[in-house]
Amino acid sequence: MALPVAPGGAGPRLLPTGEPLPEGLAEEAAAFLADAEHTGEPGALADLPRPLRQPGRLLLVGVGAAETEAQWRAAGAAIARADVKAGAIRVPVPAGAPPAAVRGLAEGLLLGAYEFSLKSTEAAPRPEVTIAVDEPGRYLAALDQARAVAEATRFARDLTNFPSLEKDPAWFAGRVEAAASGTEQLRLTVRGPAELAAEGFGGILAVGGGSDRPPRLVELAWEPPDATRHVVLVGKGITFDTGGICVKPKESMVLMRKDMGGAASVVAAVLGAAALRLPVRVTALAPLAENMLGADAMRPGDVIHHYGGMTSESTNTDAEGRLVLADALAYAVARLAPDLLVDLATLTGANAVALGKRTAALYSESDDLAAALRAAADQAGERVWRLPLPADYVEHLGSDIADLHSSPTQGAGSVVAALYLREFTGDRRDRWAHLDMSAPSWIEANEGELTKGATGWGVRTLLRWLEGLVEEVPPAVPPAREPAAAAA
Repeated sequence: MALPVAPGGAGPRLLPTGEPLPEGLAEEAAAFLADAEHTGEPGALADLPRPLRQPGRLLLVGVGAAETEAQWRAAGAAIARADVKAGAIRVPVPAGAPPAAVRGLAEGLLLGAYEFSLKSTEAAPRPEVTIAVDEPGRYLAALDQARAVAEATRFARDLTNFPSLEKDPAWFAGRVEAAASGTEQLRLTVRGPAELAAEGFGGILAVGGGSDRPPRLVELAWEPPDATRHVVLVGKGITFDTGGICVKPKESMVLMRKDMGGAASVVAAVLGAAALRLPVRVTALAPLAENMLGADAMRPGDVIHHYGGMTSESTNTDAEGRLVLADALAYAVARLAPDLLVDLATLTGANAVALGKRTAALYSESDDLAAALRAAADQAGERVWRLPLPADYVEHLGSDIADLHSSPTQGAGSVVAALYLREFTGDRRDRWAHLDMSAPSWIEANEGELTKGATGWGVRTLLRWLEGLVEEVPPAVPPAREPAAAAA
């Protein structure tokens, strides 16, 4: 059993629960807190064994001031990671708590419990967690939202964590097809090498040319009949990156299975939008390639012909992600005519140099779009920081033999990469945003709702943003459900 605690006065205090507790339990917990070193900070956990009594253990988890969804999310993650061998945990939530508290708690439980393993031994079963509330019907929508977002995030984590021995472009496309199967209003198109060549996707073909596992372009669209606007999400999908002929050092190559994290996040966001039945048309474009050394690998100094006719000179084959994104962005503008265009990419190491390991760099010429994405990230528990698109850096993109130089050595690396991508946004330039999320796509140790490995960064932010786009649209009437204690 878990009781949330919040700091107040001289130390942590118990929050009142929405259901009766066993006689004397609250007093016992309060006495324990008086002696225990429990700060009450979000996610802080204390364990009180109660031999021969029910419940047999009491977990006291901090929720800070219990005012924000993030505080409850941290509490949920702490409960999920608690070393509990019992078959069930019951979490009483304070009477009258806002739905956001239950959403945060459930997200923390579901994301904090995530594990990825290819070991031959099965993981120990986790206890079932029940969130006990006073008015179950009031919280059903929040719980459904948490489940949909967590499931989408876990899918993106799975895709990103999977080793590249099996995870080639065809494998990725197959996983998306399986996940989308059976959902009405989801449309999937997968372009293989022949279609890419016929339609002029030269960037994707150039990057994938050195591998005997050919590239793909996955297009996954959620197309509800009541959609009022169209959003296109583009994600970098390099299923493994050796650096090509400009080969990376071994240490920099070990985690390059994560270089398709942007593609994983955008397709997962579309699946999440479908699960939430959001009345927004959302299309994900995942240009997929394996950047390898081979007889047909692109060379430093090659000129790439992109979708739509623009050309790029590339003098660094390890600056490959922007080449596949350029194709997808140009296609989105020319063929899909989005109202809003957002790309996510594990694009540059400069992201981590500028902002550290937990924050993505955000670029946009639209103050409104940038503000909306940042607000969504704050709500979702992810971090972004807006960086500039300075006009005096544009000169670094000049080439003597092509329209653009895709890999200049002058200027700030993440900024110049964003400026290069902007050149492919056409008349959507003022409705475009770029998120360089290389650093926060991976974490080295468990932290809050993040578990060691791929974080699925961006899925939660994108879904919060998409939810925000439809706040003024009346929601569909959900099917009748019997009130019951909400379970995560």
